[in-house]
Amino acid sequence: MNLVAIIYTTLVVLQVGLVLTGGAVRLTGSGLGCPTWPQCVSGSIAPVPHQAQGQLHAWIEFGNRLLTGLLIIVIIASVIGAFRWGRGRADWKVIRVLALTQLAGIVGQIVLGGITVLTKLNPIAVTLHFLLSIVLIAATLSFRERIFGKARTEVLPMTRLMIRILLALSLLVITLGTLVTGSGPHAGDIQAKRYPFDPRLISWVHADSVIALISLTIGLMIVIKVSESEANRSFIGKKVLLFLLICLSQGLIGYIQYFTGLPEALVAAHLLGAALIWLTVWNLGFKSNALTRRN
Repeated sequence: MNLVAIIYTTLVVLQVGLVLTGGAVRLTGSGLGCPTWPQCVSGSIAPVPHQAQGQLHAWIEFGNRLLTGLLIIVIIASVIGAFRWGRGRADWKVIRVLALTQLAGIVGQIVLGGITVLTKLNPIAVTLHFLLSIVLIAATLSFRERIFGKARTEVLPMTRLMIRILLALSLLVITLGTLVTGSGPHAGDIQAKRYPFDPRLISWVHADSVIALISLTIGLMIVIKVSESEANRSFIGKKVLLFLLICLSQGLIGYIQYFTGLPEALVAAHLLGAALIWLTVWNLGFKSNALTRRN
């Protein structure tokens, strides 16, 4: 693996990893393991012995902050690489915007992370922190694919429209998932505020949106099969099939965790599934040129 692949693949992995470590903080009740910001405790940027919050909680929360520090280093490397490997290309303006988005995004994450701690895990701050990660995962994947110059294809208008709707619906599903999380038991701290939603009702709404997403995906597969060229049926069709399989797995995990009382391991798997859903559907949109405007 060459340097370009290492930098930009690591960037995607770390953006997803930040979501997962954030989930670990919440699921272990470590959201206030470092109760101050930007320091962990007053007078120390790192956890100190005999913290009232407990060493385990402190280091889990601090580990999430350390991952942010590593991500900053990789972002700087990726931006430098963009100016070295992307300058002069036809899509240089887009690459430059995506590079600057990485810098702006990590600043936004640091600020939102601080607000989340200072507001004692207010669910609105937690939701915005997560949704910003979703935006940055999409931008990072596009950044990587453009630097690599990955193959893309043009699809028919109907396929293009359905993929765009699939993207929007996927974002809605993920957003509703944050409301379910913000209404449930895994708040990151026993005293953290919760959304004033009925957990059962908001879970049903979320489940219905997942059913709609799966149904639309099946419809898209049919449209591709009957209308697209053989090359597109292979190139795009496989990506849609992968997305469908991930959605089905995610739905299964969701139902199991709901009926088994939300065990932490299944909630963590569901969080990983949400990241995979978003990566897969965004990759589908990128590879089918559904994310660009037609002239």
